[in-house]
Amino acid sequence: MSIWWSLHLRREAASVPLARRLLLGTMETAGVDPDVSYELSVALTEACANAVEHGGDVGGEAGGTGRAYRVTAYLDGETCRIEVADSGPGFPGVERTAAPTAPSDDAEHGRGLRLIEELADHVQFGNRSGRGGAVVSFDKILKWKDGPSLLMA
Repeated sequence: MSIWWSLHLRREAASVPLARRLLLGTMETAGVDPDVSYELSVALTEACANAVEHGGDVGGEAGGTGRAYRVTAYLDGETCRIEVADSGPGFPGVERTAAPTAPSDDAEHGRGLRLIEELADHVQFGNRSGRGGAVVSFDKILKWKDGPSLLMA
């Protein structure tokens, strides 16, 4: 069994805990180890917070697609893949698999991206082609609670 869901959320701070709770509930239902679920939920929180803060229209058009962002999660077999996409200016000078430049120790922005890299097994930072915007995708190998999981049953 696989689990897949996608949310189209407003770029509002209240959307971040909603996405996090849905992920945690999905992981619990599937029987994922709570430590792995927590790490993925923190990484998702950072990615969503970035979309809320930086994911607006490049031109700042009111009422445009920049008022929303998308979160997609796939639990399939032993892996969870999460993608957060917005319609902001994207990452400057970043190709699909390259990471943005590391922030300095006293930087006020950019540490969340490093946290995502530490919590996930594989991370991609990129820019959406066509409509613009940033995409953060990350994968993690799942560990299971004791006993069978829904995905393995």
